[in-house]
Amino acid sequence: MSTAETPPSTGTTFAVPMADTERQTAAGKVLWHFTMSLDGFVAGPGHAMDWMTGFSVRPGLIEEYVQTTGAVLGGRDGWDVIDDARPYGGAWDGPIFILTHHPDDATPADGVTFLNCDVAEAARIGLKAAGGKNLEILSATIGRQLLERGLIDEIDLHIAPVLLGEGIRLFNNPGGTPVRLELLNGSDPTAAVNVRYHPTPQPVAGPRRRRGRSPPGQLQG
Repeated sequence: MSTAETPPSTGTTFAVPMADTERQTAAGKVLWHFTMSLDGFVAGPGHAMDWMTGFSVRPGLIEEYVQTTGAVLGGRDGWDVIDDARPYGGAWDGPIFILTHHPDDATPADGVTFLNCDVAEAARIGLKAAGGKNLEILSATIGRQLLERGLIDEIDLHIAPVLLGEGIRLFNNPGGTPVRLELLNGSDPTAAVNVRYHPTPQPVAGPRRRRGRSPPGQLQG
């Protein structure tokens, strides 16, 4: 038997082939939603989003989130970078809440409320404003804090075929304990996700751009 045919070590079980996720529903969920690089980053250094190109998504995916998102909760660092851009390239219009310790020095923007409160209270405010649709959490830090309090209903990720190597991680919690998750697509909630890629020719590296994020937006928060 070749190395590629060697079965997994003891303790690993086999699952049926995994299906793609079902369409997102507007069910009043607190949804931690990001497009993420294969190595676990949701933004580059300085919240750079220039890597968010060169890949495709299934037809109608963006429209799913435009229709099911009632409100967005994001963080100040990401907001200050995106220069008042709207989520999903402007296709979505609704209330945006930005959690910040310094709301007084924030630049006002239409439809944007700056909050200085506990993260759980910010989620409650955002969920109420969502009007029965989903509250999208488009901040790695806020998402982690809500997860620690048991206030995240779903983690919804789109894995982009790119390795960043540095930047803003989805879940950065040094010294913490592992957080076990259940897979929602497919029949086995404990199934590992299998992906297979090969490297493509690499362009000449240039300086990273900080702007370009559709915040907290596009497919990501």
